[in-house]
Amino acid sequence: MTRSQTPPATAVESGSSPRTDGLFDAALQCLRHEDPAAKTAATAAAASAWREGALSPTSSSPVQPIAAPGRPQRPRLVAPRELARRSAQSQEGRAALIHSLCHIEFNAINLAWDAVYRFREMPREYYDDWVRVAEEEAYHFTLLREHLNTLGHDYGDFDAHDGLWEAARETAHDPLVRMALVPRVLEARGLDVAPGIADKLHAGGDERAVAILDIIQRDEVGHVAIGSRWFNYLCAQRGLAPAPTFRRLLDEHMPGRVRGPLHRSARIAAGFTEQELDYLEAMI
Repeated sequence: MTRSQTPPATAVESGSSPRTDGLFDAALQCLRHEDPAAKTAATAAAASAWREGALSPTSSSPVQPIAAPGRPQRPRLVAPRELARRSAQSQEGRAALIHSLCHIEFNAINLAWDAVYRFREMPREYYDDWVRVAEEEAYHFTLLREHLNTLGHDYGDFDAHDGLWEAARETAHDPLVRMALVPRVLEARGLDVAPGIADKLHAGGDERAVAILDIIQRDEVGHVAIGSRWFNYLCAQRGLAPAPTFRRLLDEHMPGRVRGPLHRSARIAAGFTEQELDYLEAMI
């Protein structure tokens, strides 16, 4: 697949747009919303409309490059090395940890809608999957934000980084690359670290946060499995062997980005093969 000729990337503008019956236009509208509550509400509405058959896999305009999705002015985005480390034993530290998870889920809403908006002429089941992912990520964000509020904070109160959306920009040219690297590398890392985060929250006495994390981990296994499913589909469509293709894309785009330990059982449930996991562990 060749990179399409598109105008220079610009940030997505916020604001209301005409109502449309096209799924891709609805996805773009969800991407445009800056206010988190508006984005989650629009996501729920679009997902419901898709399931009910009120949206068709069409658009009134071609795909546009998106430098940045709609998002609030806060949190302030900084380099990962500039993020302060806090102990989860204090309420402030737990709030910072919950905020970081909240930020990941907010970005995941945008990533899911971008996977819908950007990659067209895929099977209908592809859009079923990624619309569901967007809806579930919005649910996760809402759960975390509501819990963050009980700790005396809101989304935007702590600094964050833009690594997930940077990956979206880097993989915008090809759904095969997107499926390989965003769900199967970046989001799969969440499967690895979730048990350790849950242990920290449990040690800090935050059982509500542990329960939320259990919900997220259950759903995220399914999200990474969706990435695996469509990665394998696209490899088959192009006559590529999945395992060496995955290794090649890792080497080309994310050298040194694999960290351990791996949560092997969760990754197997999410569509990884034992061969892939052995290769990944050899990279650590």
